[in-house]
Amino acid sequence: MYEYFQGVIVTIKPDFVVVDVNGIGYKVFSPTPYAYQEGQKARVFIEQIVRDTGITLYGFQTEDDKGLFLKLLSVSGIGPKSALAIMAAEDSDSLAEAIEQGEVKYLTRFPGVGKKTASQIVLDLKGKLGSFVKNANKAASAEVSPELNDALLALLALGYTKKEVDRITPALIAEEKTTADQYIKKGLALLLKK
Repeated sequence: MYEYFQGVIVTIKPDFVVVDVNGIGYKVFSPTPYAYQEGQKARVFIEQIVRDTGITLYGFQTEDDKGLFLKLLSVSGIGPKSALAIMAAEDSDSLAEAIEQGEVKYLTRFPGVGKKTASQIVLDLKGKLGSFVKNANKAASAEVSPELNDALLALLALGYTKKEVDRITPALIAEEKTTADQYIKKGLALLLKK
């Protein structure tokens, strides 16, 4: 029914914000309430869910976040609270990429997601989230030197997942050009830090 609310954030709590729209305060559950500031004018993308127990509003900073939330809701066994918890723990690009890569083990680290649910998420959504991964692949399109490419392949051979290696690739690209050995050392340092 609602696409978005545009108003002032008047209250921020750990799991929701209150958006004042022309004198009416809407309680909106959000995966990232602290991304807002009290007194801030904001556009919050809304999904209204009607259940026997009541009507609940869920709000997101972007249309992509709202779209990913709806995709998660389409998975058997994932309700609004579980979907919010998953989205609160990870940015949309990384989450979508993990699902596209079929990383079941990675998905089990989210609250309330066991191996069975993680497998169901991958089964239901793999191949359907390409539009949500667009920002996560910025680094892949950047110029990668042969030395850095060799280092990235070596890190994968050491057992790190593609997602873990992709996460540190931008930092390695930003480094001054060096040898594959030096890239590997810097990459391992970054991976061990996280």
